Amino acid sequence: MKKAFIFIAFIFISIAGFGQTDSQAFNTFISDINKVESQYKEYYNKKEYKQTEMFLKEMLRLVENLKLSPDETAKFQLSLQRIKAGTYYNLACTYSLSNRKKQATAAFEKAIELGYSDYRHATTDSDLDNVRKEKKFIALLDRIKQFDKLVQLQSAQGYQKENTDSLPQFSYQSPEDYNLKEVRTFFKLDSVAGNGDELSKIINILNFIHNAIKHNGSNYALCEFDAIDIYNYHKSTGKGVNCRHLAIALNEMYLSMGIPSRYVTCLPKDEKDQDCHVINSVYSTQLQKWLWIDPTFNAYVKDENGNLLSIAEVRERLISGTPLVLNDDANWNNQTKQTKEYYLETYMAKNLYWFECVAYSRFNPESRYRKMNNQYIALKPMGFGDNATEKATGSTIITHDPEYFWQVPQKHESKKE
Repeated sequence: MKKAFIFIAFIFISIAGFGQTDSQAFNTFISDINKVESQYKEYYNKKEYKQTEMFLKEMLRLVENLKLSPDETAKFQLSLQRIKAGTYYNLACTYSLSNRKKQATAAFEKAIELGYSDYRHATTDSDLDNVRKEKKFIALLDRIKQFDKLVQLQSAQGYQKENTDSLPQFSYQSPEDYNLKEVRTFFKLDSVAGNGDELSKIINILNFIHNAIKHNGSNYALCEFDAIDIYNYHKSTGKGVNCRHLAIALNEMYLSMGIPSRYVTCLPKDEKDQDCHVINSVYSTQLQKWLWIDPTFNAYVKDENGNLLSIAEVRERLISGTPLVLNDDANWNNQTKQTKEYYLETYMAKNLYWFECVAYSRFNPESRYRKMNNQYIALKPMGFGDNATEKATGSTIITHDPEYFWQVPQKHESKKE
């Protein structure tokens, strides 16, 4: 049930994004259910499953007894449904651990009816081993296999070569830009990078930002979105920043050192899924290729022979089932170690369906306070969302041509803003 805790925690992080809402009833509910959740975790860890069951049922009772207005119900309905789904899943685990197979299967079915769809976790969670051979449980697993993110990725249509002559070329701000020089000086990046080869410098700068700025996926920072302001915001408030802002900050650090880099938004197939992830695609002149670099999880990826991989290569290997090796020190906030099975095969498999990034990689590319006119370019598989889009920070062009999207960097460009 360990990952089920993470499932529930994700729900509460999503709810926490509301802060203190204008609903007193909902605020009280969140406070109460957090207390009960702590109690059930305590008894689960003690393997006292009768008490674990009691507190899980109390969580369900709190949801059922919550009185909200019609507007509040519409606003919080999805979050409440997710809480119920996760709680029924944990009940299934508790019943299974108590060898109550019929109740475990019934609770698992209820979780699925409420939207639980984590096929990969359910197939590997040892808490469910006592019911794994039950015919009904096997049938229930088969029902949610279609929702498995790796299965969805492997089922995606391919790409195609396109005429991209009329499309903008990707470009990268010169390290001679005044603001990038300030970034290099402020963070003392020459010292941070060290005197080794280019690859060691790329990894050293990754380690630096991962240790210097904490991650908080639910926090949209009250600052300008550039490396110096993001860092100062974190240091002055103690608050972490989301993955997008970490990737923007790291992007500027690499650009300031003359290393071409983009921050790439990695997105899921499900348009209703509001969770995406932003990482960096960093070009190594030494290796003549792009590299997967993730500041949120201090992560990079290699093949079975120790060769560093790009975002495109990781996606291809997940689809083909070819070996992937995650660096041993990949972690979240120096607290939670990441594994290939969760980070790559579950979380990132969901978020590698399509990609988006700015055409011009530069200092302060997005702003909380100013209207921006960025040109975004999205790489999508065939047959998926072909319409160009408009957004507050600019417009998006759709391509299905990976060769165009992952083109080798040309010379740095200095553009007037």
